[in-house]
Amino acid sequence: MEFQIDQILKKNKLSLTEGRKKVLELFLKADYALVHAEIEKALYNIIDRVTVYRTLQSFLKKGLIHLIPTTDNSIKYAFTNQDVRHQQFQENHVHFFCSNCNKTFCLDNVTFPPIKLPDGFKEQFQELIITGTCDNCK
Repeated sequence: MEFQIDQILKKNKLSLTEGRKKVLELFLKADYALVHAEIEKALYNIIDRVTVYRTLQSFLKKGLIHLIPTTDNSIKYAFTNQDVRHQQFQENHVHFFCSNCNKTFCLDNVTFPPIKLPDGFKEQFQELIITGTCDNCK
């Protein structure tokens, strides 16, 4: 996995710092979106919270991760699938929120149809969050 992490960071022109490697490793191991507190807790005593914040901001800027707003006004971060990130993945893809375990998953291969807006309305962003029970909680 270390080789994969190094390759991703190099491809995105990010220096190979220990903090960036640890944060990226955390995202690669998780199959769901993470909140900032989860990231800090997982990396406690490894990297400080300022480094976590700066790393998340640089990953967002490079498109390695994306934001998922939640109903409680918090933000979750999810790794952006590198295979589909240049296909408008960041703007228009489906998320699934499990109401049992409170995890949010990116559904890379699930799309939704275009929405025709009334005249005079201009789209900036599309988001679809499906709520239900995930496969692990069924």
